[in-house]
Amino acid sequence: MKLLKFLLAGTIFGIILTKSEALSWFRIQEMFRFQSFHMYGIMGCAVFTGMISVFLIKKFKVKSFSGEEIKIENKKFSKGNIIGGLMFGIGWALTGACPGPLYALIGSGVGVVAVVLLSAILGVYVFGLLKNKLPE
Repeated sequence: MKLLKFLLAGTIFGIILTKSEALSWFRIQEMFRFQSFHMYGIMGCAVFTGMISVFLIKKFKVKSFSGEEIKIENKKFSKGNIIGGLMFGIGWALTGACPGPLYALIGSGVGVVAVVLLSAILGVYVFGLLKNKLPE
Protein backbone atom coordinates (compact mmCIF):
# COMPACT_ATOMS: atom_id res chain seq x y z
CA MET A 1 0.00 0.00 0.00
CA LYS A 2 2.89 2.38 0.70
CA LEU A 3 3.98 2.25 -2.94
CA LEU A 4 0.49 2.97 -4.23
CA LYS A 5 1.03 6.74 -3.94
CA PHE A 6 4.09 6.46 -6.19
CA LEU A 7 2.16 4.41 -8.74
CA LEU A 8 -0.60 7.02 -8.69
CA ALA A 9 1.88 9.91 -9.04
CA GLY A 10 3.62 8.14 -11.95
CA THR A 11 0.31 7.47 -13.65
CA ILE A 12 -0.73 11.13 -13.33
CA PHE A 13 2.71 12.22 -14.61
CA GLY A 14 2.34 9.89 -17.62
CA ILE A 15 -1.13 11.24 -18.41
CA ILE A 16 0.14 14.83 -18.21
CA LEU A 17 3.08 14.02 -20.50
CA THR A 18 0.73 12.34 -22.99
CA LYS A 19 -1.92 15.07 -22.98
CA SER A 20 0.66 17.87 -23.26
CA GLU A 21 2.19 16.09 -26.28
CA ALA A 22 5.58 16.03 -24.55
CA LEU A 23 5.87 12.41 -25.74
CA SER A 24 5.46 13.34 -29.38
CA TRP A 25 8.53 12.70 -31.49
CA PHE A 26 7.31 15.43 -33.84
CA ARG A 27 7.12 17.97 -30.99
CA ILE A 28 10.63 17.04 -29.87
CA GLN A 29 11.98 17.42 -33.41
CA GLU A 30 10.22 20.80 -33.72
CA MET A 31 12.00 21.89 -30.56
CA PHE A 32 15.45 20.83 -31.75
CA ARG A 33 14.83 22.53 -35.11
CA PHE A 34 13.61 25.72 -33.36
CA GLN A 35 10.31 25.46 -35.25
CA SER A 36 7.96 25.56 -32.26
CA PHE A 37 7.82 27.01 -28.75
CA HIS A 38 5.62 24.16 -27.43
CA MET A 39 8.30 22.05 -25.70
CA TYR A 40 10.23 25.10 -24.50
CA GLY A 41 7.00 26.31 -22.87
CA ILE A 42 6.48 22.98 -21.11
CA MET A 43 10.08 22.91 -19.86
CA GLY A 44 9.96 26.57 -18.88
CA CYS A 45 6.85 25.93 -16.76
CA ALA A 46 8.59 22.95 -15.13
CA VAL A 47 11.72 24.99 -14.35
CA PHE A 48 9.64 27.87 -12.96
CA THR A 49 7.61 25.46 -10.80
CA GLY A 50 10.85 23.87 -9.56
CA MET A 51 12.36 27.26 -8.73
CA ILE A 52 9.31 28.33 -6.74
CA SER A 53 9.19 24.95 -4.96
CA VAL A 54 12.87 25.07 -3.93
CA PHE A 55 12.45 28.69 -2.78
CA LEU A 56 9.47 27.75 -0.61
CA ILE A 57 11.20 24.64 0.77
CA LYS A 58 14.21 26.74 1.83
CA LYS A 59 12.19 29.71 3.12
CA PHE A 60 9.79 27.71 5.28
CA LYS A 61 12.26 24.92 6.15
CA VAL A 62 9.83 22.29 4.91
CA LYS A 63 10.31 18.80 6.32
CA SER A 64 9.97 15.49 4.49
CA PHE A 65 7.03 13.14 5.11
CA SER A 66 9.18 11.32 7.64
CA GLY A 67 9.88 14.58 9.53
CA GLU A 68 13.47 15.12 8.40
CA GLU A 69 14.67 18.54 7.29
CA ILE A 70 15.04 18.81 3.52
CA LYS A 71 18.56 19.97 2.67
CA ILE A 72 19.41 21.07 -0.85
CA GLU A 73 23.17 20.95 -1.23
CA ASN A 74 25.09 23.20 -3.62
CA LYS A 75 26.38 21.30 -6.64
CA LYS A 76 30.02 21.45 -7.72
CA PHE A 77 30.48 22.31 -11.41
CA SER A 78 32.79 20.23 -13.57
CA LYS A 79 33.58 19.69 -17.24
CA GLY A 80 31.68 16.43 -16.96
CA ASN A 81 28.45 18.44 -16.67
CA ILE A 82 29.02 19.89 -20.14
CA ILE A 83 30.08 16.57 -21.68
CA GLY A 84 27.18 14.72 -20.04
CA GLY A 85 24.71 17.40 -21.10
CA LEU A 86 25.89 17.22 -24.69
CA MET A 87 25.64 13.43 -24.71
CA PHE A 88 22.17 13.62 -23.19
CA GLY A 89 21.01 16.21 -25.75
CA ILE A 90 22.43 14.29 -28.71
CA GLY A 91 20.78 11.08 -27.52
CA TRP A 92 17.50 12.92 -26.99
CA ALA A 93 17.64 14.43 -30.46
CA LEU A 94 18.54 11.12 -32.13
CA THR A 95 15.93 8.99 -30.37
CA GLY A 96 13.24 11.61 -29.94
CA ALA A 97 12.81 10.45 -26.36
CA CYS A 98 13.97 11.88 -23.06
CA PRO A 99 14.44 9.35 -20.22
CA GLY A 100 11.58 10.87 -18.20
CA PRO A 101 8.73 9.83 -20.49
CA LEU A 102 10.15 6.49 -21.66
CA TYR A 103 7.76 4.50 -19.48
CA ALA A 104 4.83 6.66 -20.58
CA LEU A 105 5.78 6.04 -24.22
CA ILE A 106 5.92 2.30 -23.64
CA GLY A 107 2.63 2.47 -21.75
CA SER A 108 0.99 4.34 -24.62
CA GLY A 109 1.94 1.57 -27.04
CA VAL A 110 5.20 2.78 -28.58
CA GLY A 111 6.97 -0.53 -27.97
CA VAL A 112 10.07 0.31 -29.99
CA VAL A 113 11.03 2.71 -27.20
CA ALA A 114 11.91 -0.36 -25.14
CA VAL A 115 15.20 -0.35 -27.11
CA VAL A 116 15.85 3.21 -25.91
CA LEU A 117 14.99 2.22 -22.33
CA LEU A 118 17.36 -0.76 -22.42
CA SER A 119 20.07 1.47 -23.91
CA ALA A 120 19.55 4.02 -21.13
CA ILE A 121 19.81 1.30 -18.49
CA LEU A 122 22.97 -0.02 -20.15
CA GLY A 123 24.42 3.52 -20.25
CA VAL A 124 23.80 3.99 -16.53
CA TYR A 125 25.42 0.61 -15.82
CA VAL A 126 28.51 1.44 -17.92
CA PHE A 127 28.75 4.85 -16.23
CA GLY A 128 28.70 3.11 -12.85
CA LEU A 129 31.57 0.89 -13.95
CA LEU A 130 33.65 3.77 -15.34
CA LYS A 131 32.72 6.53 -12.85
CA ASN A 132 35.96 6.40 -10.88
CA LYS A 133 38.06 6.47 -14.06
CA LEU A 134 36.36 9.49 -15.65
CA PRO A 135 37.78 13.02 -15.33
CA GLU A 136 36.07 15.33 -12.85
